[in-house]
Amino acid sequence: MRRQNGVWATRMEGAAAMAASSAALAGRRAREAGRGLADAVFPPVSWDDASPSAGAGLTVDSWSRVTFLEDPVCDGCGAGFEHDGGAFASDRCLACQAKPYRFARCRAACVYDEHSRDLILKFKHGDDQVFALQFAQWLRRSAADLLAEADAVAPVPLHRLRLLGRRFNQAAEIARPLARSGGLEYLPDVLIRPRATDSQGGKSLRGRRENVRTAFAVSDTGRRRIKGRRILLIDDVLTTGATAEACAKALLDAGARAVDLAVVARVRAAREFTG
Repeated sequence: MRRQNGVWATRMEGAAAMAASSAALAGRRAREAGRGLADAVFPPVSWDDASPSAGAGLTVDSWSRVTFLEDPVCDGCGAGFEHDGGAFASDRCLACQAKPYRFARCRAACVYDEHSRDLILKFKHGDDQVFALQFAQWLRRSAADLLAEADAVAPVPLHRLRLLGRRFNQAAEIARPLARSGGLEYLPDVLIRPRATDSQGGKSLRGRRENVRTAFAVSDTGRRRIKGRRILLIDDVLTTGATAEACAKALLDAGARAVDLAVVARVRAAREFTG
């Protein structure tokens, strides 16, 4: 009987040790996951410099220089009162009342200037994809009302040759975590870009619109996934709105109920942009 009790006790001790070990492992993994999440939002080293970060992934200097757009903003183009001038007679600026964009509404996280441009170009052309999570966080805040009403999130696509050269689509890298954080369906391939286009840089508003007029289409499988749904379109920068309008037209023609736009940054006086 003593032997049986001894064996039983030994087995119980072994089981307890295994349970403790498993609990310790689970706790360690949970702490590591927590640290990983915290580092993604508040990294211990900033993404734009090797010095300690002020929070949200930027140095104190860089954070203070970015001009974030706060309400009130134009519901149609995301223009901010302080940066694009004039009080709004309604929830839309005079330009959007006179000639609305094809997308229904727009939000931008910040003004596109020399400070935000450096961050965006590091991400877009420097293969610094760590900025994608940062920009998604910015949009989660600035486009919260659009996310709340969206059925799905789709990025502005790149032509396959440009995608091959760049190796990633900057809009898709922002759209993916944004959709996940909002619990929305992510649609990376409903919009396609079958025709390669010239760079929009240096073109007038009319030239930009003509350059992308037939550049976008909706895939056959994409039509079934967007029909009757409100799509939130994601891009990095709004300059004149020509690219976003061409994408919105393709989505609406294919059966989307509505298309909204969220961008990381928008230029000042986008309606008057000429090159």
